Amino acid sequence: MKSFKEKVFAVVAKIPKGRTLTYKEVAERAGNARAYRAVGNILNKNHDPRIPCHRVIRSDGTTGGYNRGTKMKTKLLKKEGAIR
Repeated sequence: MKSFKEKVFAVVAKIPKGRTLTYKEVAERAGNARAYRAVGNILNKNHDPRIPCHRVIRSDGTTGGYNRGTKMKTKLLKKEGAIR
């Protein structure tokens, strides 16, 4: 049986380039709709380039945190066309 962390990584790995999901949407798809803060904590510790954690944003539309810095997250999302 997969851990919640593994489920989160599986969901985030499937987010296509140019698209985003919110922390809450990731939590719902991973099986626990109320665990959106846990999603943020899990992704903050991710250093696997195959997991595009920069594609997960806050429900209010702002980018939220990123373990390589918010400026880098915004730059990556703009480059992919996910935000303006």
